[in-house]
Amino acid sequence: MASSSSSDGKHFVTDPKTLVKDSLCGLAIANPHLSFDEQQKVTFTKDLADLRKKQVTLFCGGGSGHEPAHAGFVGHGMLTAAVSGHVFASPTSSQVLSCLRRVYSEEHGTLVVIKNYTGDVLNFGRAVERFKSERVNHNQPMPKVATVVVDDDVGVVNPNDDEEGGVGRRGLAATVLVYKLAGACAAAGGNLDQVKAVADYAVSNSFTIGCALNAASVPGQGMPRSLASDEMEIGMGIHNEPGFATKKLQPANVLVPDLVKHIIGSAPFRKATSNNTKRRSVLLVNNLGATSNLEMGLVTKLAAESTRAQGIEPVRVFSGTYMTGLAMPGASITLLMLPDDDAQCADILKLTDAPAFCPGWVNHAHVVDAGSTDESAQGPKVQIKPASDPVWERVISEAYSSVVAEEPQVTLLDQLMGDGDCGQVLLSGATAIRDAAQKTRLPLNDPAAALAQISSIVEDAMGGTSGIIYCLFLDGLAQQLRTLSISDNSSLTPHIWGKAMLGALDNTLYQYTSARPGHRTLIDALQPFASTLSQTGSLDAALEAADEGARSTAQMQPKRGRAVYVQSKDNIADAGAVGLVAVLKGIASALKQ
Repeated sequence: MASSSSSDGKHFVTDPKTLVKDSLCGLAIANPHLSFDEQQKVTFTKDLADLRKKQVTLFCGGGSGHEPAHAGFVGHGMLTAAVSGHVFASPTSSQVLSCLRRVYSEEHGTLVVIKNYTGDVLNFGRAVERFKSERVNHNQPMPKVATVVVDDDVGVVNPNDDEEGGVGRRGLAATVLVYKLAGACAAAGGNLDQVKAVADYAVSNSFTIGCALNAASVPGQGMPRSLASDEMEIGMGIHNEPGFATKKLQPANVLVPDLVKHIIGSAPFRKATSNNTKRRSVLLVNNLGATSNLEMGLVTKLAAESTRAQGIEPVRVFSGTYMTGLAMPGASITLLMLPDDDAQCADILKLTDAPAFCPGWVNHAHVVDAGSTDESAQGPKVQIKPASDPVWERVISEAYSSVVAEEPQVTLLDQLMGDGDCGQVLLSGATAIRDAAQKTRLPLNDPAAALAQISSIVEDAMGGTSGIIYCLFLDGLAQQLRTLSISDNSSLTPHIWGKAMLGALDNTLYQYTSARPGHRTLIDALQPFASTLSQTGSLDAALEAADEGARSTAQMQPKRGRAVYVQSKDNIADAGAVGLVAVLKGIASALKQ
């Protein structure tokens, strides 16, 4: 597998000249309902011959690089076919004509959806006119072909455009909503006039703004331009066209509300919605190609909240990857305003909710809200009666101080062999436990209850793998003390602690981890401590065994944890084991006082 790269962009590619064709072949292979005409780069549904006898057909297309648009939306309930040009380049009129000939429904007619870019408008328009001419020249009736041009962009509005026309606004993610509604109308049996009317409504009432953190690298060409690491661009186009403003990077909770305000404050939005009083919308949050799903969730939340804050209710919210600019790091927000008339609004929503069977569209699952299950999720209420105990408080304080002293060394060891957070994570847990003890929030008169509560504190404060290992061990230790009928501190002895610790290892922790002594983890310190304490009842002997176990990890080959993936380094002890010994040293010091 060869790759093409530029100074800022890398790609999986064999030959940039065949990338589009190869990609569309892959799409057809992965989706058995699709067929692909390699010569004309037309993707169409396999049952097309039957489908065009039953309903209005419709297709869209344009330059490649916007996947899943448009070929990814070919399927029942959406597009009948899609025609693809080279990356960021319109298909030729001959390609479009080939697609139109293939999908044209003699009985029901065909709708052609066009994005408002000069190349697309001219090539699709010429194809439609050529189709009309060849039909007339062969003594056939004028074909039933309708077109719609999508121009939802409000990021760049040409001030020189007037009522008589102009270059106009670009077609962006609302294109997908246009053929979603039109496709659903066609599948439901709508005639060509009805399908076109639905598409026209979506075109006239959809508004989109995009924001990108950088341009997208183009296979075989690289980066056309780059933003600084602390910059973002508002209104960047899906072909890397400049937007209307380059700004310093903003927090999402500032940026997203500003984008929504820009839509609502734009002249096209104000003009189209001047008589819209009920202010209902479909909200589409679109990944421009390289934004993580984690970030998309945040953008979607903020977009929905911001839309409501502006007095518009997002009745339906869609979030995902619909129309991209290759791997552009960014997102766009689209508002499709719904009709004031309740019946018309219901009709649009019915088309929105209708299932579509294509790889690019994820159908919403609609279920009846059966009521809250919050009470079940919370589990039984645990009655905690905080109590102080001088021995426990001294142990917790000394363990905290020991961790504070050893944290820099633990952090250094983890930086050499792991991700460098072990010391801080351990200190976070120790700090939380100390704070709870100082504020008398622990039932220190009941050792099992105290350990269970400390486990919950550790889970909230530590996180990560080491945190859950401590939690499981503490959970098991609490269970063992209950099994041994230990209800207060007076019954505890070193032998009982050792026995309970071994039981916590064997019956709880070892049920969920395969880490054992010799694997270079904190188990190399914990197991010797528990075994020695159980056998001898000597805290000093147990601590010496734990310390020796931790030091021995310096000569071990990592077999568990992140260190497995790091090249082995001699004489570097395991950070988790060293951190545990710090805790045990603090405990031992307190008990000797």
